[in-house]
Amino acid sequence: MELRLERHPLNPVLAPIPEHLWEDKFVFNCAVVNDDGLFHLLYRAQGADMVSRIGYAVSSDGIHFNRLEKPVFSPALRDELYGVEDPRITKIGDRYYMTYTAYSPKGPRVALASTKNFITWERYGIVIKDEINNKDAALFPEKINGKYVMIHRFEPDIWYAYSDDLINWSNYVDVAGPRKGYWDNLKVGIGAPPIKTSYGWLLLYHGVEDGPRPIYRLGFMLLDLNNPTKVLKRSEEPILEPQEEWEVFGGVPNVVFSDAMVEYERKYYVYYGAADNYIALATIDVEKVMRWCES
Repeated sequence: MELRLERHPLNPVLAPIPEHLWEDKFVFNCAVVNDDGLFHLLYRAQGADMVSRIGYAVSSDGIHFNRLEKPVFSPALRDELYGVEDPRITKIGDRYYMTYTAYSPKGPRVALASTKNFITWERYGIVIKDEINNKDAALFPEKINGKYVMIHRFEPDIWYAYSDDLINWSNYVDVAGPRKGYWDNLKVGIGAPPIKTSYGWLLLYHGVEDGPRPIYRLGFMLLDLNNPTKVLKRSEEPILEPQEEWEVFGGVPNVVFSDAMVEYERKYYVYYGAADNYIALATIDVEKVMRWCES
């Protein structure tokens, strides 16, 4: 069964603002949560200094966003010297936990912060402390077998790490990697935080195809509810790939890259960065995805 996302006709939903020096070049990879009909969007932005900062926007329909004039999360630690990148948000208890990539001369590392209001933040710093490049992290929304679970990426594979307190992580497990002969033959990484369904954990991910200009596409994985290291099925074909001119050409060509998928009015809203230029939206009926899970 083939699944394809449908681009929203009003794309892109967010673009750079020339008057804001911190976001006048690029806005892209964003985290989104739908809290009782109010969409909170945290997005990566770059200005002339090319340092990544995180901006904040809100919407009542998931399409038209109002945004703040200044970033809500900027580099503040030595490990973030070059920027804070690619946020993903998971609500646990009464707090929103943001995994993000802290980028410095040491390379990319997985960091964590939390908030209740998206404006003031508690930082926990680098939480996967191995001296190896790491990114594409997200949290499961609940404990599994008594442990918090974080998805992350030791290139080229998707890995898990486990914790009792959300701060100290260990017991790394390799879960999924590239597939020879497929659209994701070079490397794979988490997209949005996993969504719990009756069929398993639905995981949006990106896959990269090798070539003179690597191509980033999106797909789904379905993971076992009780043992999410077990991949039940995986997209044979991508559900979204670069097609529009602003997805093919840009800061990083041939890229659709998502950190966010939320359910709204029986659709999944997938927000994605397009060639590191803009933020765009694509949707798919929940029922279609559930039929794929069941088949």
